[in-house]
Amino acid sequence: MNITSTIYHTARARAGVPLALGRQHPKAAYQQTELAALANYLILLMLRNVTSDGYVIEDPANSGQYSAPGCVIAAPSFPANTPGVDQDYVYNWVRDAAITAIEIAAAGLPVTPGSGMPSLIDYVSFARLCQTNAHPTLGHACFTVAGQPRPWTEQNDGPAIQSLALLQAYPQLDTATQATARQVIETNVSYLLGAYQKPTTNLWEEHEGLSFFARSVQLRCFRAVAANTHGIGVAADVPTAIAWLESALQDHWNGSYYVTMLAPDAGPGVSIVPEELGYDPNIDIVSACVYGAVPATDTRLLATAARLRSQWADPNSRAFYPINAADQTRGIGPLLGRYPGDTYDGDVAHPVSGGHPWALCTCNFAELYYRLANEIDHAGTVPLDSLSEDFFAQVGVTSATSIADAAVALRSAGDAMLRAVIYHSDRYELSEQFDGTSGYEKSVHNLTWSYASFLSAVRARTSGSKLSGKVAGKSARAAGSKK
Repeated sequence: MNITSTIYHTARARAGVPLALGRQHPKAAYQQTELAALANYLILLMLRNVTSDGYVIEDPANSGQYSAPGCVIAAPSFPANTPGVDQDYVYNWVRDAAITAIEIAAAGLPVTPGSGMPSLIDYVSFARLCQTNAHPTLGHACFTVAGQPRPWTEQNDGPAIQSLALLQAYPQLDTATQATARQVIETNVSYLLGAYQKPTTNLWEEHEGLSFFARSVQLRCFRAVAANTHGIGVAADVPTAIAWLESALQDHWNGSYYVTMLAPDAGPGVSIVPEELGYDPNIDIVSACVYGAVPATDTRLLATAARLRSQWADPNSRAFYPINAADQTRGIGPLLGRYPGDTYDGDVAHPVSGGHPWALCTCNFAELYYRLANEIDHAGTVPLDSLSEDFFAQVGVTSATSIADAAVALRSAGDAMLRAVIYHSDRYELSEQFDGTSGYEKSVHNLTWSYASFLSAVRARTSGSKLSGKVAGKSARAAGSKK
């Protein structure tokens, strides 16, 4: 041992630090952390993946090609810098970028005097660039950092959720950018009116069919455009599209849960994915509530959500994640994945049976809890019926539970999920996935959508209202409906 080492260890001993511990990092106090305050930090982490004229990145797949302002990369991971991951995420996905822009618009970031919010102005500019370059259709899902189409699939939820993001950003744009946003939205709507009844590639980019998620987001988009007060033109066919999608979503019910991908012309509830692949229940049904038009009070949605939670949290389930057993002793979780037959962990060359939990899936489910609690507070009733009773039972809510206590139980369940995400984070940095056994982060690091989903959930958590004393004492069954 040299003299420097001797002094170091002597100092640690005098400070009462056991030598055997070695170098230690402070632990995140996940149970004590205020989630709303933490969100202010996570948005800064998310913004590292959003480019501007002062923050430019080079395309790792194309040396000498640089990002245009407003590009939102899915993650800074690509095979050369992420061992064990063979996927390149340094691209702009239309959906991911829109979800990110929605959170930027909701964050209350500084506005340039006499102009608007710089990041949102850049986002509109890049959205227009990609729309102009889109090929073969305006549903093209993925673009390079310079706004050129990457060979990829057509995903018709993209133009819809992009339009929703532009509508939310609209008040924070300057006059010239507002005009551009109106043009992008009107072009998107024109395209969607010719596409909404057709099959599309789904949220997870694995199958083509009639997507519950895409239909839900398209429905929300059409409704929002029809109600807009920004001078955006409303095509005569929009009301017809709204009515058609409202009916079409019901075709996904198979009597037990919503099916994520229907086979065209096969009838209601018939999946295009063979049952043995384990594609249902699929977490994108919950995402359809977060980003689309499915209400949190839909008891068919809640029946689906109950199955989703149990398949990863119930030790008797074949899809059970062992980390959820350990987390239960900590009072957090469970962590949730995409679907029971998942095999993707960032490395498509080496599939893993059962997959792993995802941060965004867990956060979306937490947001469902918060949204439902808010609806219960507002309406003074709990949507407890034969379809939803398993969902409520998972959080300890029965027909005897008061309405106030039901809302508290739902928010507590959401908090437990978000705290699990924070507990397993790398000092608050969020990857795409967590190992289903150890809980350590997996797959690509710093996934933009992981941050955005956490921020969205926290917004839903903090937007609730208090119940009046008159309603608070009523039981869930007395105030709710029974089918």
